[in-house]
Amino acid sequence: MIANLPMYLWPANIAAHDRLWALIRDGLRGRGIAAPDSLDYITNHMDGWARPDQVLSMICNLPYRAQFRGKVTLIGAGDYALAGVAPGYYHSVFVVRADDPAASLAEASAYPMAINEPLSNSGWGMPQQYALSQGLSLNAVLRTGAHRESLRAVVEGRADLAALDGITWLNMQRWEPLAARAKVIGHTHATPGMTFVTAARQDPVPYFAAISDAIASLETADRELLNLRGIIALPDAAYDIPLPPYPANFPV
Repeated sequence: MIANLPMYLWPANIAAHDRLWALIRDGLRGRGIAAPDSLDYITNHMDGWARPDQVLSMICNLPYRAQFRGKVTLIGAGDYALAGVAPGYYHSVFVVRADDPAASLAEASAYPMAINEPLSNSGWGMPQQYALSQGLSLNAVLRTGAHRESLRAVVEGRADLAALDGITWLNMQRWEPLAARAKVIGHTHATPGMTFVTAARQDPVPYFAAISDAIASLETADRELLNLRGIIALPDAAYDIPLPPYPANFPV
């Protein structure tokens, strides 16, 4: 069995993730649910979501909608207290280089865009949906594999636009020096944020309780390192969002 919390890991907050897991683990065990001693930092999160012995993970809502609906059990969305969105939701920010003249997505939508993955809600799903709502289209040309690498691609001039998870952007402003060389020119509409999941066909209630109690028990310093304020139960219908098309002219 494995557990991982892969979405907002930074060197500066790994120890805080470990302490959060220790609290969740003990809460699960106290409720009769077997849980591993420590988090798994090796297994790829996509592989972990598919495992029947997955005790706990967090999933992005686009992979959930596209590949894992019915294959995992939703527990609740993490509340990272992102300004301007409802608890349990998040948005993406559009960034360009700090000296770029563009001040809005309308001025930058045709720019060569870096995205971490076509199956990323924050890197492609939300940005594409928002652009369509504004009568715009995006020119995704570069796959980077990670939001930090998308930021790097923009700063280094290999792309001129990227969309970054809003919570990741907050972390970048704390811990990534390259963030000072970029600026935000807008943000997407909000969708459900990173969501705690366990293996399919489980009762989510004891998991929700264990996670909620663990977050409430975090030391203030760890809560600030993780930006995590709580867990929000969202209906499955909240994830009923159309799947985005594969980016045009993008390498398969």
